Amino acid sequence: MTPDLPRHQGQRQQLVALLRSKGIDNERVLAAMARIPRHAFLESSFEEFAYQDVAFPIAAGQTISQPYTVAVQSSALGLPEGAKILEIGTGSGYQAAVLEELGYKVFTIERQKALFDFSKRLLSELGMRRITQKFGDGYKGLPAFAPFDGILITAAAPELPSELLEQLAPGGVLVVPVGDVESEQRMLRVRRGSDGTWDHEDLGSFRFVPMLKDVATAR
Repeated sequence: MTPDLPRHQGQRQQLVALLRSKGIDNERVLAAMARIPRHAFLESSFEEFAYQDVAFPIAAGQTISQPYTVAVQSSALGLPEGAKILEIGTGSGYQAAVLEELGYKVFTIERQKALFDFSKRLLSELGMRRITQKFGDGYKGLPAFAPFDGILITAAAPELPSELLEQLAPGGVLVVPVGDVESEQRMLRVRRGSDGTWDHEDLGSFRFVPMLKDVATAR
């Protein structure tokens, strides 16, 4: 695994300062991101850019999200330590690592076998013990482990995924970008009321890769 050097730690502090200047004020999230070595989740050729506030390509035509986006989604959950979170789209594992660092019990599902294998190895090397990883179809979620206090989706859904909404506990929160992948999507925070009602909040425009059904081929 790539070592975490003092220069990387300094670069993370600079990134945190940048995120704070962009309006991120959740100190728990900022502190978690200051501890996670984002450069370990990127190809070595991108290491020098790891702490810039930009997204980068990873395997299987996917991306590691822009740090600002990770901070927004993580902050939007707004849940206490110990909450049970389902992440849809493990990718390289960076968002899952931030969630684990926040003290959440994380379940994460990935449809691309190459990314599943990479993230499973890396998160284990980083000592992430509160993360359960599954290879499968994110649209189906993980009903065997439901209900979840929070669900975070790291890809653009064309509409709110009904199967995932049903896996939320009363009072639970779903954070998801919704919209056409050819344009910007709207980040929505959807809260399930204890009386069966749903509260929707628009958190602004973002851009994600599409959320796809089924599992990809293993190769």
